[in-house]
Amino acid sequence: MNERSEADRMVQETWFQRTIRRPEIGAFVVMVFIILALAIASDGRAFNALGVKNNVAIIAQFGIIATGAAMLMIAGEFDLSIGSMIGFAGMSMAMMLKWGLPFGLGEATPFMAFLLTLAMTLSLGWLIGTIVVRSGLSSFIVTLGFLFFLRGTTEVSFRLINQSTQISGLPDYKETNWFADLMGGEVFGWFYDLWFMLGGNLNRKGEQWVTGFDARFLWWIIIAGAAYFVLSRTQLGNWIYATGDNKDSARANGVPVNRVKIGLFMFTAFCATIFAACQVFDTNTSDAAKGNLKELEAIAIAVVGGTLMTGGFGSIIGVVFGAVTVGLVANAVFFIPWIDGSWFRVFVGTVLLAAVFANERIRKRITGGI
Repeated sequence: MNERSEADRMVQETWFQRTIRRPEIGAFVVMVFIILALAIASDGRAFNALGVKNNVAIIAQFGIIATGAAMLMIAGEFDLSIGSMIGFAGMSMAMMLKWGLPFGLGEATPFMAFLLTLAMTLSLGWLIGTIVVRSGLSSFIVTLGFLFFLRGTTEVSFRLINQSTQISGLPDYKETNWFADLMGGEVFGWFYDLWFMLGGNLNRKGEQWVTGFDARFLWWIIIAGAAYFVLSRTQLGNWIYATGDNKDSARANGVPVNRVKIGLFMFTAFCATIFAACQVFDTNTSDAAKGNLKELEAIAIAVVGGTLMTGGFGSIIGVVFGAVTVGLVANAVFFIPWIDGSWFRVFVGTVLLAAVFANERIRKRITGGI
């Protein structure tokens, strides 16, 4: 009996030790605390049918761009141009839909507008990555330059072509176009149908209140799932971690460091384009100010999720927890009216600092203090 108890105790200690070494454990604890606190403070309104839909919409937005930012940070680089890339991509799609395709190619369909925009953003991502790896300059400085360049280009283009920094009143392409519906429509309607059948999801007339999640939720699942698979199951994932841990050592062992970094800059551009497409086809509008400060929020979420600023350490599961945490806090002002919205940034700043210290301690545990 004593021998069995001792063995059970050792198994429990081993499991616990493995758990606290996980990079996402801190983000998970904070997430659970925020969920409980918000549920209590909002009297459950934050998690009724409409509350869940709205919360997931904000969380998915954060999650899409934070996944790209985290992958790049694991490889030891930053991208401060994500927010400006969102504004640029949204402007490009909206202008094509309103004024037609460039070079006299005729009327734009949502899919063609997206494809041409994606070609431009991926080219910009390739250019940013190439400048970083070929020049040896800090990605912080290079992408800071592109932050201003893309934001200025977006505003100038809006004013020259549209005479305004906004485009509104686009047709609701979701009603007639499969691609627009895929980007800006609703998904997982079965979830809310089941909720209704179980006696919930009711409006005051007893009718079904909510019919589905925003499409960006599906795109977040796809992007995060693909990123998780790459990092945990493929050689490319090993290359990404090796590049962020020690690029010289990785290069000496045959890792194509430059190609890995350039590819990840293109991935952040892809995530920004998906983010922008979901916004444009959901709201039928675009604005030069879209994406403002999103690059900082994406980096903050990645750090809160356990990604090290120095590279070589992090997980997509942690980024998911971080996105849920930050998204719930960002949306809390709509469910708890007495909370000043500015407290959101206070919270993010505080949790970010705490996460940096926690992540470093976890890293030292794993590496033995190196």
